[in-house]
Amino acid sequence: MGTLPEPFAGWFAARGWTPRPHQLALLDAARDGHSALLVAPTGGGKTLGGFLPTLTALAAAPRPGLHTIYVSPLKALAVDIARNLLDPIEAMGLPIRVETRTGDTPANRRARQRQDPPQILLTTPESLAVLLSSPEADALFGNLREAVLDEAHALAGSKRGDQLALCLSRLQTLAPGLRRTGLSATVAHPDALRAWVSPSARAEDVRLVVGQGGASPQLDLVLPEGHLPWGGHMGLASAPEIYRRIRGAGVTIVFVNTRAQSELVFQALWRLNDDTLPIGLHHGSLQIEQRRKVEAAMAAGKLRAVVATASLDLGIDWGAVDQVIQVGAPKGVSRLMQRIGRSNHRMDEPSRAVLVPANRFEVIECVAATEAVAAQELDGEPPRAGGLDVLAQHVLATACHAPFHPDDLYAEVTKAAPYAALTRRDFDDVIRFVEDGGYALRAYERFRKLFRDSEGLIHVRDERVARTARMNLGTIVDTPMLKVRIRGGPVLGEVEEWFISTLEPGQCFIFAGQCLRYEGMDALAAVVSRGGEGEPRVPTYAGARLPLSTNLSLRVRGILEDPKRWAALPPPVRDWLRLQAKRSELPSRDGLLIETFPRGGRWFLVAYCFEGRLAHQTLGMLVTKRMERLGFGPLGYLATDYVLAAWSAFEPTNPAQLFEEDILGEELEEWIAESSMLRRTFRSIATIAGLLEKNHPGAETSGRAMTVNADLIYDVLRKHDPEHILLRATRQEAAFGLTDVRRIATLLARVQGRIRHRRLDRVSPLAVPALIEEGREWVAGGAEDALLAEAAALVEDATDGTDHFADVLSEVTEGIRVRSGVVDRPRHRDRPRHPRFNRTAPRGASREP
Repeated sequence: MGTLPEPFAGWFAARGWTPRPHQLALLDAARDGHSALLVAPTGGGKTLGGFLPTLTALAAAPRPGLHTIYVSPLKALAVDIARNLLDPIEAMGLPIRVETRTGDTPANRRARQRQDPPQILLTTPESLAVLLSSPEADALFGNLREAVLDEAHALAGSKRGDQLALCLSRLQTLAPGLRRTGLSATVAHPDALRAWVSPSARAEDVRLVVGQGGASPQLDLVLPEGHLPWGGHMGLASAPEIYRRIRGAGVTIVFVNTRAQSELVFQALWRLNDDTLPIGLHHGSLQIEQRRKVEAAMAAGKLRAVVATASLDLGIDWGAVDQVIQVGAPKGVSRLMQRIGRSNHRMDEPSRAVLVPANRFEVIECVAATEAVAAQELDGEPPRAGGLDVLAQHVLATACHAPFHPDDLYAEVTKAAPYAALTRRDFDDVIRFVEDGGYALRAYERFRKLFRDSEGLIHVRDERVARTARMNLGTIVDTPMLKVRIRGGPVLGEVEEWFISTLEPGQCFIFAGQCLRYEGMDALAAVVSRGGEGEPRVPTYAGARLPLSTNLSLRVRGILEDPKRWAALPPPVRDWLRLQAKRSELPSRDGLLIETFPRGGRWFLVAYCFEGRLAHQTLGMLVTKRMERLGFGPLGYLATDYVLAAWSAFEPTNPAQLFEEDILGEELEEWIAESSMLRRTFRSIATIAGLLEKNHPGAETSGRAMTVNADLIYDVLRKHDPEHILLRATRQEAAFGLTDVRRIATLLARVQGRIRHRRLDRVSPLAVPALIEEGREWVAGGAEDALLAEAAALVEDATDGTDHFADVLSEVTEGIRVRSGVVDRPRHRDRPRHPRFNRTAPRGASREP
C-alpha cells in the first residue's frame, strides 16, 4: 500500500491524524487507473478519501479546466462538502478552485462556470443532466479525469440513479479516460453497486475497498411511562421521555418516518418545552430557505434538537450531534444505520441512538433491528432494471447536446448497469416515442421533438424543444402540490393539493411547526394566517410511509416464533405474546398463521404476513377479490406493516384458498386494469419521459392541468396504441414497483403447505392492534360500527378486561382523532416562549429557524 505524498502527509500529521488504510487504498486504485467502490462506516473519512486522488494529482501537476466532478443526492450535501474541502486546500495553499452547481446556483455563476470551470465541481444528478444537454458539454467535460459518487447506495436502484448512470456513460464517451469512485456507508449488495459504479456495467471492473469497522453503536430502547400502546405509529405517548433525552444531551436529531409525524412530534415537544430549548423542524415539504436555516443553525451549534424526516438521512457532517432518537420503528436496518451514523459522525467513537417504538409490534421490530445492527446485517433490495421513461428523457437531452446515431447511443446506454440488459426493440421504441410520440400521437405537432437526417443521425427539432427539455430534466415527480403562503408574508412550503381541497375557510391545520388558519386560494397558493380557533388538522402525504424491509421482517417472525428470544422484550410485550399462545398460537418464521372469528355480525380474517404495508395493501385487494368470487361477501380490509385483516358478511371457510399462488394471475390483472393507480403511475412516467411538460419558458403548468392532460393521453393510448412504450413502462412499474408484487410472490411461495388456520370464537390478543389501526380500505358499501365501541369490546374480549383497559380506551380515542386529521391544540398556558431565532413565530406556534 502506498503512502501520502507531501504536503499531504504533513497536513495529516499536523492534525494528529494517520491516513486510514482505505484512504490509501483509494490512492492506489487511482495510481493503477482502476475505478473503485469504497464501503466504510460513517465518520471514516470516506469523502476525503474520495478526493485524495484529485487533490494529490492537482498538487503535483496543476492544470486549468474541470478535473473532477462530485455528484451528491442532496444539494445541501454538495454545499457541505465544498465547505469541508476548502480546509485542506487553503491549509496547503493548493491552486485548486472548488465550486458547486445546483438548481440554486445564480445564473451569472452558471454562465461563468461554462466559460471558466473550476477544477472541482460539486453537483447533483439533475444539474449534471442539464450540463450534459448543453452544446458546450464536449468542451466542458472533454478533459475530465475523476467522478466521485457520494452516497452511492442512496442513488442506485432509483430513477435518480438511472439518470446518473446514463449521465456517467455519456461522460465516459466525452472523456474516455474518466475514472469513477463510489462512496457508501451501508451496502447490502456490494457487487450490484460495483456494477452500477462501473464504466462497463461489470462489477469486476471496479475495485472494492472495505474500510475497517468503527466503534459499535450504543442503542437504547425507550418506552412511554405507564401503558404501552397497542396500536398507532406516531409515538406521541413517549414525548416526555424524548424531551428529557433532548434536555440531557448537547445536540439531538429526532428522526421520524413521515412528514405528518414530524409536525406532530414537533408540536408535542414544544408543549413540553418549559426550558425554551431551541428546537427546529426539517422535512421535504418546507420551503428550501427554511430548511437551509435549520441546517445552518445546526452547523453553528445554535440548536439543541431538530425533528427531521429522511430529508436529513444522508451525510451532512455535523460532528457535534450527541445522539439520534428514532421515533417509530426504523423499518430497515440499513436505514437505521444511516441515521445512527449522524450521531458523533466519527468512526472511532460510538454513535448513540435511542429507539422509541410507538406500539407493541414496533417494540418487537426495534428489538429485531437492534439484533441486526449488532450482527452488522444490512438489508435493502438489489437494484432493478432502469426505467424506460428515464431513458426517453436522456435520449432527448443527448439530442439537445448534439446529433447522434442510434447505434452509437445504444452501445453507450448499455454500458450503464441499469440498462445493460436493455433490448434493441425497447431502445428503438423509446427513440420512436421521443421522435414523434409514437403511432397514436404522431399526428400532433407538439409531440414531434426529433428528426433524422439523410445519414441516419438524430437531431433535436428546434431550439424551443431543447429549451423546454432542459427546463424539465429530472426524475423527481411529486404529487400535485400547492404552496402555503402567509397573507402578506412568506411562503412556508408546500402541501398536497388534495389536502387543501378538503379545507373550508377558517379551518386550522399544523404546518411548518405552526398552527395556521386557512383563508382561501389565490392564483398561486393557499393563503393562511397564523393562529385561529378550533382543532387543527395535520397534512398527510401520499407514499410517505416507509416499507418494512424483508430482512427485518424475517427477524421479527423469528422472535415471535422462539420464546427463548423474548428476554429482550419488555414485560408487557412478553405477557401479550404469552396470552396469544394461550388463546390461539404464535406466527411461525416460515409459515402463515390465519385467524378467523365472528364479531359484531360479521366475520374477521387476520393473516400474519409481516411483509410490509405496501405488499399487504396489494394483497388485501387480491384476497378480497377472491373472497368475492367465493361468495364470502367481503366488506373491507386493512393493512399494517405486520398483518392483513379483512372482514366479510359470511365465514371465510378454508382460508388457505385465498392465499394460493395463482392469486397473482387473473385477480392481479383485473385489479390493475380497474385501479386508478395505473393512471397515477402513467402521469409520473409521462412527466419524466417528456410527454407532459410542467415547465415552459415564462410559465408553469398546474398540477391539475397535468393530471387532466395525462388522463386524456392515457385513454387515447389505451384505445389506439395499447403496446405504446409508456404503457408498457406503466404496467411494469405498477406490477413490480408500486405494488410490491415480487414480495407477495415470495410470501405465497414460501407458505404453501405451511398455512395454519385457527378458527376462534373471539378476537385474539395479537389481532387487537390491527383492528384498532388506521388504513381501512372499503371494498363494498355498508355502515361501519363506531370504532371506539368496537375497539373497547375487542380489547375487553382479548384481555378479559385487564391490561389497563381505561388506557386503551384513551389510546383508541386519540387514534381516531389523529386518523381523522384532528389533533389537540395546546392551550395557551402550556405554550413556552420560543427561542430568539424563532422570534417571528406567533404565540402558540413555532417556526423552524
